[in-house]
Amino acid sequence: MTAMETLALFTMGYPSLMATVWICGGLYYFFHWERKQTQRPASATDPDAQRVSVLVPCHNEGANIDETIGHLFRQNYLNLEVIAINDGSRDDTGARLDALARQYPTLKVLHQVNQGKASAMNNGLAHASGEIVVGIDGDAVLDYDAVTWMVEHFVRSPRVGSVTGNPRVRTRSTAIGKIQTGEFSSIIGLIKRAQRIYGMVFTISGVICAFRRSALEQIGGWSTDMITEDIDVSWKLQLSGWQVRYEPHAMCWVLMPETLRGLFRQRLRWAQGGAEAFLRHFGKAIRWRNRRFWPLLAEYLISIVWCYSMVTLIVLGLFDLAMDLPTWDAAEAILDWSAGLLIVLCLLQFCVSFYIDSRYDHSMANCLFWSIWYPFFYWILNMTTAVIAFPKAVVRRRGQHAIWRSPDRGETFRE
Repeated sequence: MTAMETLALFTMGYPSLMATVWICGGLYYFFHWERKQTQRPASATDPDAQRVSVLVPCHNEGANIDETIGHLFRQNYLNLEVIAINDGSRDDTGARLDALARQYPTLKVLHQVNQGKASAMNNGLAHASGEIVVGIDGDAVLDYDAVTWMVEHFVRSPRVGSVTGNPRVRTRSTAIGKIQTGEFSSIIGLIKRAQRIYGMVFTISGVICAFRRSALEQIGGWSTDMITEDIDVSWKLQLSGWQVRYEPHAMCWVLMPETLRGLFRQRLRWAQGGAEAFLRHFGKAIRWRNRRFWPLLAEYLISIVWCYSMVTLIVLGLFDLAMDLPTWDAAEAILDWSAGLLIVLCLLQFCVSFYIDSRYDHSMANCLFWSIWYPFFYWILNMTTAVIAFPKAVVRRRGQHAIWRSPDRGETFRE
């Protein structure tokens, strides 16, 4: 087999293999655990249940914070405190939080200069009294039973250090928003289910996550110089021996970008955060005692190689159009038959994930048509951001505070 044929086979074969792994893992998770969970855990109505502190870091969230805080005080979990951290907002977020504190006497409000989300979370942790710490974004709406479902994992196992919830996309007014609805289900949700099977989760969802306080204190809290604090804290916990679990019942409704510019910036940050976590923790991850982490490490490494191989294949394909290379003919034959298999697997992956997640989001079926465009649009986007982000992570200086920017809220929000 020539180098060109090998490149073509790897470029098309790797996503086909991973789609199969995610489908099988997701189905196993669903039938082995998820399908049996039909009733809300009893701890919701127990006033003596473990104390939970909900941390809400806020930066320029004036338009959303009233809704976010209001829904938190409707949680069905009784033993709960809410701490909002205003991280140097330039809008009226601080004033709104102070007004909300007068409306909800148990709400704690902290103000700090803009130092980033990780710093805000560490500040909130220092003032929290809960044994369990839940983090949500300042523009998120938490389902009323979400805390209860996440706490149950900590009660059942002392080795659980973190639980990540199930973010659902609210912004669905454009094709980009509708495609993301399918992505969060078939890609993000299904991957987390499959990763839970082999014991390690690449990342919690920073918009909805819960932690055991002692686990956070053991690893020193959140790293303030990492561009994605959620990926970093996930790796730190698991490399320190703690389990990270996924709880699909813990739903959180989030605002996502619906413009290409906003989406590109978001995915570039995600990709750079993954690269930074890999570079910082690689030495510890390859130690024998962390061998259970190796499949996750291999999956990330191969995915980065795939991104660069995809770029190479595209460049060579364009070059062939101009030069008519004879070595391209065999590779083109591989691409032709493997593309059909990949499309079938991709559609099967969406059908499986929509079947599972429709239990939680009944309206997501309306986005199924748009999801078929995912491979043609998001793969190119994610490939591009990964190729750009890895060198950025290599040259980024350690120790700099990762200061966040106000995100693109999407068309629905602006309306």
